[in-house]
Amino acid sequence: MPLTEPQPPADWWKSAVVYQIYPRSFADGDGDGTGDLRGIIERLDHLVALGVDVVWLSPVYRSPQDDNGYDISDYQDIDPLFGTLADLYELIEAAHGHGIKVVMDLVVNHTSDEHAWFVDSRSSATSEKRDWYVWRPPRPGHVGGEPGAEPNDWRSVFSGPAWEWDEATGEYYLHLFSRKQPDLNWENPQVREAVYAMMRWWLARGVDGFRMDVINLIDKPEGLPDGDGFGLVVDGPRVHDHLQEMRREVFADHPTAFLTVGEMPGVTAEKARLYTDPARGEVDMVFQFEHVDLDAGPGGKFDLTDLAMPRLRESIMAWQEALAEVGWNSLYWDNHDQPRAVSRFGDDDPAWRKVSAKTLATVLHTLRGTPYVYQGEELGMTNAPFALLEDFRDIETLNYVAERELAGTPFADVLDGLRAKGRDNARTPVQWTAGEQAGFTTGEPWIAVNPNHVEINAEAQVGVEGSVFEHYRALIALRHEEPAVSHGTITPLAMDHPDLWAFEREQEGTRLLTLASFTRDDLDVPAELLAGWEGAEVLVPSSPGAAAVLADGTLPGWGSVVLRRRD
Repeated sequence: MPLTEPQPPADWWKSAVVYQIYPRSFADGDGDGTGDLRGIIERLDHLVALGVDVVWLSPVYRSPQDDNGYDISDYQDIDPLFGTLADLYELIEAAHGHGIKVVMDLVVNHTSDEHAWFVDSRSSATSEKRDWYVWRPPRPGHVGGEPGAEPNDWRSVFSGPAWEWDEATGEYYLHLFSRKQPDLNWENPQVREAVYAMMRWWLARGVDGFRMDVINLIDKPEGLPDGDGFGLVVDGPRVHDHLQEMRREVFADHPTAFLTVGEMPGVTAEKARLYTDPARGEVDMVFQFEHVDLDAGPGGKFDLTDLAMPRLRESIMAWQEALAEVGWNSLYWDNHDQPRAVSRFGDDDPAWRKVSAKTLATVLHTLRGTPYVYQGEELGMTNAPFALLEDFRDIETLNYVAERELAGTPFADVLDGLRAKGRDNARTPVQWTAGEQAGFTTGEPWIAVNPNHVEINAEAQVGVEGSVFEHYRALIALRHEEPAVSHGTITPLAMDHPDLWAFEREQEGTRLLTLASFTRDDLDVPAELLAGWEGAEVLVPSSPGAAAVLADGTLPGWGSVVLRRRD
C-alpha cells in the first residue's frame, strides 16, 4: 500500500515566509536583457539558502506587456518573453523538490484588451461575450468620444478617464487601470466559471495557490454612479459572495495545502477581519495599503509628505490588534508596486543602510502575520538614482508625467516624487554580483541596473557573517523554530516613544521582546522595558552593540534585537 505524504496543518502559512519574484527583473537565463523562468530556475539555490517556504511569481502569462504582464491575453500560456509552459513546470517541480511552494499571480479584475474574451466582446454589440465586460453608452445628451461623454466621471488609477470609447460598437468600456486593461463583469456567472476553470487548471499542474490582484475591486456598484470611482468600487457588497463561491468551486476538493492572499487597496481592518475569518471561507490573508499610503500628500502618491516612524508604527500596530483574535495579517515593506523599503522606511545613507535594513527586517519578521520578502530586499537593495525621463519604464509614472505636463507642470518639478515613490525602484534588476550588469544578464537589461550593485550584491553577502542576507536567513529560521513568533500573541509597548519600536510576543510560557531603534543616535531603552529580562537569551542582534543591550541598556543607532525568556 503506497504511503501518503503527511499534510501540513490548515494554517501552515502562519509559520511560513513568502518570497516575491518579479520575473522580468530577477535573473535572465537567455541573455536578452529580461528576466525569465530559466533565470529563476538557475537561481533557485538562493531561495533555498534563504530558507523561504513559498515563491510568489508576478505574472508570466502571455501578455502584450502594457503593464508589465498585469494585462493578460492568455491565462493558460506563458509569454515567450519568460519562456514556456515546460519551463514553468520544471520550476514548480524543482521548487517542490526543495519544499518550496509556488503561488501564481491571479489578475482577474481585468484582462488585456488582446485577450480572446475581449476581442470577441468588442467585435459586436450583440456578441455572446459582450456582457463579459463592462460596457455602457455615452452619457445622455452627449456624443460618444467627445470630452465629458463618458458614462460617469470615474478616473483611471493610471491617469485619465476610466472609460475608453469604442467607435465600432458605439459604447464605452470600463478600465480602472490602463485602457488596455478592460474590467471583467463579475456579475456574469459565465465570467466567474471561466475564471474558476482556469484556476482549477493551474492547481492541477502543481500550483499551490494564488495572490489575487486588486481582488476587492471586482464588484462594481449598481448603476455605476458619479463620484470617487475607486472609493465606490472598493469592497463592493457582492465581493464576499464571489470569494466564497471561488473557495467552494476551486479549493473545496483540492487535496493539498494551498495559499490565497487578496491584494485589497483601500481595505479597512474591519473589512479585513471579514475577508480573512477562516469561518467565512474567503482568503487566508490580505495585502492592505494603509501603511504604504501614509507618505502621500493631498496631491496623491507622488506628492511627498514626511513620514515619522510613530505614524508608521501606529498604523502597523493597529492592524496587529485589529486582527489579533480573528483573521490574519500579511506583512510587507515593499513589493513590485512600492519603492525600496530601506530607502523609504529606513536610512539608505551608505553608513546606515545595512543596519537599518536589518532592523526593518527584525520588526517585520517578529510581528504577528506572514512575512513577504520582495526580491533584493534580503540584500538591502535601495531606490535607484533616476534622473531623466528616459530612465523610467513604468506606465503609471509615464502617464502621470504626461498628465502633469499637460497641466503645465514640468518634469523637473515632479522628479523628486517619482524618484522616491515610482514603481521602477522595485523593478531594477536583482544585484547578484559586483560585475557587469550585476550578474543579472549578459545582454542589455530592460531597465538600468542600480550603480550601487558594486557594493550591494548577493555574492558579497550569502554566507558572510553580519550581512543583511544572513540576518534575513536567521529571522526566517527563527519563525520556523519558535512558535511564539508564528502563533504567539502580541502586545505593543512604548507607543509614545519617538524613536523606539517595541513589542512583546507570547506563546505557552515563551516570551519574546523586540526592540528596534529608528534613529542614528544611541537610544537609551526605558528601564521598565528591560525589567525582568535580565539573563534573557539574545537573538538576531543587528550588531554586537545591539547584542549588549542587557548590559548597558542602550541600542546603537538603527540597532535592533530580540530577547527570549521562558517563564
